[in-house]
Amino acid sequence: MTTSQSLLHVDGVTKHYTGVKALTDATLRIDAGEIRALLGRNGAGKSTLIRILSGVETADAGTVLIDGRELGDGGVRVSTAMGIETVHQELSLVPQMTVAENLFVGSWPTSGGRIDHARMRAEAAAVMDRLGLDISPDETVERLSLASQQLVEICRAVRRNPRLLILDEPTSALAAAEVAIVLDAVRRISQSGVAVVYVSHRLDEIRQVASSATVLRDGVVVDTVDVAETGTDALVSMMLGSVYSAQERPAERAVDRTGQPVLSVRQLAVHPKIEDVSFDLHPGEVLGIAGLMGSGRTEILRAIAGFMPATGGSVVVDGRDLGRPTPAAMKRLGVGLTPEDRKHDAIVPLLGVDENLVLADYDRVRSGRILSRQRMTDVASVLIDRLGISTASPSTPIVNLSGGNQQKAVIGRWLHADARILLLDEPTRGVDVEAKASIYALARELADAGRSIIFVSGELEELPLVCDRVICIQGGRVAAELTGADVTVDAVLSSAMAA
Repeated sequence: MTTSQSLLHVDGVTKHYTGVKALTDATLRIDAGEIRALLGRNGAGKSTLIRILSGVETADAGTVLIDGRELGDGGVRVSTAMGIETVHQELSLVPQMTVAENLFVGSWPTSGGRIDHARMRAEAAAVMDRLGLDISPDETVERLSLASQQLVEICRAVRRNPRLLILDEPTSALAAAEVAIVLDAVRRISQSGVAVVYVSHRLDEIRQVASSATVLRDGVVVDTVDVAETGTDALVSMMLGSVYSAQERPAERAVDRTGQPVLSVRQLAVHPKIEDVSFDLHPGEVLGIAGLMGSGRTEILRAIAGFMPATGGSVVVDGRDLGRPTPAAMKRLGVGLTPEDRKHDAIVPLLGVDENLVLADYDRVRSGRILSRQRMTDVASVLIDRLGISTASPSTPIVNLSGGNQQKAVIGRWLHADARILLLDEPTRGVDVEAKASIYALARELADAGRSIIFVSGELEELPLVCDRVICIQGGRVAAELTGADVTVDAVLSSAMAA
């Protein structure tokens, strides 16, 4: 347990934004050499606390002490000077530079007015040796595996001799086999007396590496517990609270699973994240795919749609084995994918709503070989009314619409193309609560009309609100399947996070 001499002491820290209580009276202590897990669902306040510790944000109230010295509002420079280093989820390395050069970006050692490359290599090698890593300081970062790149990020922070190291989802993009290397490095860091804040949704990792866990919910510290003595159900309950546990799902829909599936996936492998995934999708069904960040949910959908080559297994549509699916072949068979990154991969920002709606099938709006503006407007108007898209006119540039209305248009594109199977990858990302509810209702309405839907979401608590059945992906395989009344918030989260 922590003591009065704790390295980090967060006392009553509060941070509110307009209409959002991001943190309220947060208090916790962490000792030198301790690895403390930070747990909580999306929006629980973890990121806000990290930003305050890193000096990116200033608390509205409360204090942060490092060995009794107050962090104050000095910003990132003061935070770094006091020995706080943060390794963020997104890599910030320069791919064309060497490992050694990346470790020293912004603080080049010099000799005689020139960069001292020999010193860089020697110090980089020393850091690698300290963490037991076999990575050459002279290797170019872009040639390293993703796991090695993540370790280089950690080494860059360790080189600056931190007293507190914050690791934000350090293994989220890694395959299971690579995780052990990162966890071993984290243990070595803590053994040298560095306090580590370890943010992760993967409870199996938490149990391997952390001795204690602080749970946040709705901006409040719920409790700090001994990891070894606290079961998964108890941790999930603390993260969700009674409100989410009791949240009602819509009335159960009748789905006939006795006939031939519209889509069958067998022993699908997509290196390095997916090892062996099999499932069926039935007519009129909304099937959810649950999994933590980096579990391979997106890879599954992209492989089915033909945008990513599978390294094994088969995809069968209406009993027909496609071998290696291609986007064109899947489109002809009535399969449509709405990408995870709406802004970069789904919409053409400066084109009108109407032009975005017809992108997947121009044949229906042609007059001879030429696109008909009138037909485009007529088709778009029908879809805009049907989907409840709020826009000044069909020709309004789609970039001017809200995220929720953009997402409806992306789904509408595949309705225009008469897709029977919709692969919806994070369809509610970046949209408000009202738009989310509208997209849930739309998915169920389309399923009622006979379409089949795979619904992928990183917000695990929303899957029970829209799905008839949910499969949970962990370690590259299907870890659990939930159907009907068993599809609850608690069950989905527990299955995805289970140690």
